Amino acid sequence: MPPPQGIRLDSPIMRSALREQPRPGADGAPDRRGPARWFLGLVAVAVAAICGGALASLPAPYVIEQPGPTFDVLGDTSSGGQQVPLISIPGETTYATTGSLRMLTVYATAADDSPSWLEVAQAFLSQQDAVLPVGDVYAPGTTEQQSEDEAALEMQNSQREAVAAALTQLGYQLDPSVDVYSLTDDSAAAGVLVAGDRIVSINGIALSSADQLRSEVQVNGTDRPATLVIERDGQQQTVQVTPKAASATDATAVIGIYVESGYDFPFDVNIQLENVGGPSAGMMFALGVYDKLTPGSLTGGQDVAGTGTIDANGQVGAIGGIRQKMWGAKDAGAKYFLAPASNCDEVVGHVPSGLTVTAVSTLSDALAALQVISAGGDVSSLPVCQ
Repeated sequence: MPPPQGIRLDSPIMRSALREQPRPGADGAPDRRGPARWFLGLVAVAVAAICGGALASLPAPYVIEQPGPTFDVLGDTSSGGQQVPLISIPGETTYATTGSLRMLTVYATAADDSPSWLEVAQAFLSQQDAVLPVGDVYAPGTTEQQSEDEAALEMQNSQREAVAAALTQLGYQLDPSVDVYSLTDDSAAAGVLVAGDRIVSINGIALSSADQLRSEVQVNGTDRPATLVIERDGQQQTVQVTPKAASATDATAVIGIYVESGYDFPFDVNIQLENVGGPSAGMMFALGVYDKLTPGSLTGGQDVAGTGTIDANGQVGAIGGIRQKMWGAKDAGAKYFLAPASNCDEVVGHVPSGLTVTAVSTLSDALAALQVISAGGDVSSLPVCQ
C-alpha cells in the first residue's frame, strides 16, 4: 500500500511508526515467518525472471537493419566458386586502377523471421543498427522469395542504368527502352503481355524509363484501359490493358508487370555479384565502369565508399539504410564516403568518427569529388550534408 499523500517514507513520523511496530519473535518465540517470506520472495523473483525471459523471446513486429559486407567494384568477387573481376569489359581497352571503390550493403532480418523483443531492445541501443516496422521494409503479404526476386530485378536494372550512366558520361549516345521482365501472379496484363515484350508507348506517349511507365499508368487510372504499343519478335502491335488497384488497401494503379531497362550498348559490360539485391549500388557501379574505361585512377589509391541509385542521365537518388552503410564503410577501412544529397537528413548527426562524407547529386558530382580526393586536395571544400 502506498504511503498517505504528503508523507515521505524517510520522514521522522514514518520512521517512528515503523520502529514502534512489534517485531515477530520479540516475545522470545521463534520467528517462523522469516523463512517463508524469503521463500516467497525467491519464488516471485523466479517467476518475474521467467516471465521477462518469455516476453523477451517473443517475436516483435519489427525489422532490424545492420551493416552488411562491402564489395570493391574495382576488385574481384567470388562467382561459381572462382574469383573473377566484379566488373569486366571484354574486347575493350581497359586501364589499371588503384585504391578501392566500395559498394555497401545492409543486412535486414527476414519478413517471416521476426527478431525477439530482446534483440529489438539491443538494436535500439546500438549506433549502427536501425529498427523499423515490418511494413516499412516489406509489403504486406510479401513472401521472402518474392522480396528476393524483386531485389534481384532491382539489382539487374541498377547495373544496366549504371553502365548507361557511365557510357553517357563518356559521350556515347544510347536509346533506352522498357522491357517486360515478368508478370505478377494476379497481373492485369495476363494474356496480353509476355516476358520479353518491349513497351514502346502508353496512350501515345513514348517511353524511355520504368518510372515514366509507372507515372503514366497512374495518370490513366483504373477506370479505363490503357493503350500500349509493344514490340514482340521484331513486330509492333497495339494492345490494351486496364490497370487495377495494387491491393485492397492500396489504390495505386498497376498493370501487374516487372520491367527492366533495355539498352543497345556498343559493347558488353559484365558485372558479377552474387546474393546481393536492390538498386543502391548503381552509382558505385557507374564509377567502376568509368574508371576501367579511362586512363589513371579515380581514387588515387584511396579507399572510397559510397552509395546511391543512378539513372542513365547520371542522376543520383536516395537509398535506404544510409546510417548502416556509413558504419559499414568505416568498419571496412574507408576514409571517404559519397552520399546522395537526398539522404542528407539521415546523414547529419550520424557520421562515424574518422569518415569524411561528401554529398553528391549526379555522377559528375561524384567524379569531381574523386578528383579532389585522388589529388590530395582540400576535401573540406566539397559539398557536405548540413
